[in-house]
Amino acid sequence: MKTTPELSCDVLVIGSGAAGLSVALQLADKHRVIVLSKGPISEGSTFYAQGGIAAVFDETDSIESHVEDTLIAGAGIVERHAAEFVASNARQCVQWLIDQGVLFDTEVAANGEASYHLTREGGHSHRRILHSADATGKEVENTLVSQAINHPNIRVLERCNAVDLIISDKIGLAGTRRVVGAWVWNRNKEQVETCQAKAVVLATGGASKVYQYTTNPDIASGDGIAMAWRAGCRVANLEFNQFHPTALFHPQARNFLLTEALRGEGAHLKRPDGTRFMPDFDARGELAPRDVVARAIDHEMKRLGVDCMYLDISHKPAEFIRHHFPMIYEKLLGLGIDLTKEPVPIVPAAHYTCGGVMIDDRGRTDVDGLYAIGEVSYSGLHGANRMASNSLLECLVYGWSAAEDIAHRIPHAHAVTTLPAWDESRVDDADERVILQHNWHELRLFMWDYVGIVRTTKRLERALRRITLLQQEIDEYYANFRVSNNLLELRNLVQVAELIVRCAMARKESRGLHFTLDYPDLLPESGPTVLSPQNYINR
Repeated sequence: MKTTPELSCDVLVIGSGAAGLSVALQLADKHRVIVLSKGPISEGSTFYAQGGIAAVFDETDSIESHVEDTLIAGAGIVERHAAEFVASNARQCVQWLIDQGVLFDTEVAANGEASYHLTREGGHSHRRILHSADATGKEVENTLVSQAINHPNIRVLERCNAVDLIISDKIGLAGTRRVVGAWVWNRNKEQVETCQAKAVVLATGGASKVYQYTTNPDIASGDGIAMAWRAGCRVANLEFNQFHPTALFHPQARNFLLTEALRGEGAHLKRPDGTRFMPDFDARGELAPRDVVARAIDHEMKRLGVDCMYLDISHKPAEFIRHHFPMIYEKLLGLGIDLTKEPVPIVPAAHYTCGGVMIDDRGRTDVDGLYAIGEVSYSGLHGANRMASNSLLECLVYGWSAAEDIAHRIPHAHAVTTLPAWDESRVDDADERVILQHNWHELRLFMWDYVGIVRTTKRLERALRRITLLQQEIDEYYANFRVSNNLLELRNLVQVAELIVRCAMARKESRGLHFTLDYPDLLPESGPTVLSPQNYINR
């Protein structure tokens, strides 16, 4: 049965972080925009980003240097054109943020001139990280949210999940295969609504919730990647899951991140006996790229049979620490840890999904009218390992370029006046939901054990067998019961877990974030791992 959609707009943006809100704001002056937020509008990875945004603002720095650092950190498979595109557009996009009201930290030189305070992080050869103390993401998100909720052409729908994209050929429409909208699970009304749109932007973030230990908020469940795959889009490089080296090891704050800027300002990584270990692994010490640091920590924990390593900046002046890291200082103090006086217990945790939905420089996917920006995407920028503070930058640059492309597209796109209604005639309310919780915990545990920092072929094969069984259970559950937030997220996570494992099995080498004991060496030539639904034997 076809019906008039409950929701209609020019552009549907799925996700309310820096990527989603930046593209929404740059389109809203001339177009009607709906922004879907799974939870409260600010609850996303952007809000919790501590470090900053990389851009060349220092006269001694250069775009070429930013590009080269990115290429090195990406372990040989960064696509140069993507790095050049992002680095060359970085300053103008950061300036747009500043124009929106984002306040970055400044400092006054001896001659009295004020400039932005630039910090340095792992992999960067220069100080080029603009930041707002140690809560840059919070400053960015709060500023963009304030602009979005007060814009007359932006409608923000909180507690709303996209269920699936509506693709033209799947509903019998002729012409170019294109996206025409999405089904939306409105948790406020507990019903699925139909949303019509001339363009759809996936800005849903990554999939780190597939792992037992993660620095990400609960919403990072791979929704956009799974929806795009089901819609027929290629994905790439999902084997490269970045584990942040320094997540707090504490029972009351398991996903609290200790920013890389701490190491940029001189913090040391130490064993329980107080000795440093990073110089034993890399000449760059604590400023080595994240994959190197995470594996070193993992190696020392396993070698010594201990639960954690330690991060120590207490040799720096107390006032310096409190000034540069006020949020971290207060958070740790509330847990009984004084950052100015003692080392902090840390472990690696899943942090960033370097692969995702394949896009071009305008954020366009394989489906006409469908865009993907930010962590959900594979732009070619990160290669085998994302360099610190390139992630928020990627959101801004592709948010800008996608907005420009969408603005040119919309005048030529025709709205579909009727779309299929969501059919719940053959489903019931779930009789028991314990199966969801059980499958949820099982998935995250075996992904951590078998598809974590160090992998083997046997571990990957074991994970794939478990995933196949879970998919069968979840597909049956999805077919017979009404949707819920947990069901939608679990369905998406299991799909992305399969894609992660298949990408990892396809890479017969160790490179960047993908390290396997069966193939410990680099191949002489390598490139992205690409999976295509068209070449895929589905269940």
